Amino acid sequence: MKAARFYDRKDIRIEDIEPQELQPGTARVDVAWCGICGTDLHEYLDGPIFCPSHGNPHPISGEEPPVTMGHEFCGVISEVADDIDDLAVGDHVVVEPYIISEDVNTGPESKTYHLSENMNFIGLGGRGGGLAENVVVKRRWIHKISDKVSLDHAALIEPLTVGYHAVERAGVGEDSAGQVALIGGAGPIGLLTAAVLKAFGVTVVVSELSKARREKALETGVADHALNPEEVDVVKKVHELTDGVGADVAFECTSVPAVMTTLMDALRPRGVLQIVSIWGKPAEVDLNKIVLKELDVRGTIGYVNNHPQAIKLVEDGRVDLTPFVTARIGLDELIDEGFDTLIHRNETAVKILVSPSGKGLDK
Repeated sequence: MKAARFYDRKDIRIEDIEPQELQPGTARVDVAWCGICGTDLHEYLDGPIFCPSHGNPHPISGEEPPVTMGHEFCGVISEVADDIDDLAVGDHVVVEPYIISEDVNTGPESKTYHLSENMNFIGLGGRGGGLAENVVVKRRWIHKISDKVSLDHAALIEPLTVGYHAVERAGVGEDSAGQVALIGGAGPIGLLTAAVLKAFGVTVVVSELSKARREKALETGVADHALNPEEVDVVKKVHELTDGVGADVAFECTSVPAVMTTLMDALRPRGVLQIVSIWGKPAEVDLNKIVLKELDVRGTIGYVNNHPQAIKLVEDGRVDLTPFVTARIGLDELIDEGFDTLIHRNETAVKILVSPSGKGLDK
């Protein structure tokens, strides 16, 4: 089967490989669509980061390069191990793409398995990936979805769940209607975080330099206000919108220090600053902005037992993922039409989906 394989920085190859063997407690997923994530771009440009390096196999997967890429994926069950009785061939599924040690509690009450030692992701740290025609996954990490949800939309459930977890970490939920949130950055994660906030009845303000992304935030309905920080005093505008109080919560989705400063200034006293982005290098922060307003600063990574809730938002129609798919490509176009677009023309795209088998590209 065809697969995109990470060898090293700026060295991803489309190759023919043997499918993984089905093991007890696993099922085979024929991949329908796989999204290209910002993490994939970081691996390509600056890696290996999550991907293992040559001579240093990942301590859980035991793999070193080349590894198959792709962790934002969905598909259809094509084969099920004999010891699994709650999955069937033909089921539509999304994958929670974790690689986690067997001795870690990943039960439904756990809130920390994603923080366990050596945690990594299918499609980065080994164990196959969504940028292949099929992948074998442990039952624990497979989530069934309604076949009423289009599979190309289902591929966005993984990044939507990142947004859901960030919103949950910020203390926002079903009882938060009427609150005001400021999001710094309207890339895919910023937009999907906004979608979750809107589902909870929160007023959303987005700060974003890209005109196309501001327009996307407004036309999709996930933002009530989309501000250009080069033209608008974002802090002043947020205070105007909140009768001088400030935003209740802010989400940092850019890894840009100036954006974080804006968010801190725009928050009300004792507001919550939720840091969502992965930072490539240390940032200078004026801690007095936190101290003098008693801000609550929180980090977030991935998700933990959040897929069922995110899936329900989509199945219930509270989040519409349709507008966020901006392109569909085949595996052979991964670098030239996928990575190159997102690296050099990222304001033109939100989510680019890849069909490893080529099916669905005639839409």
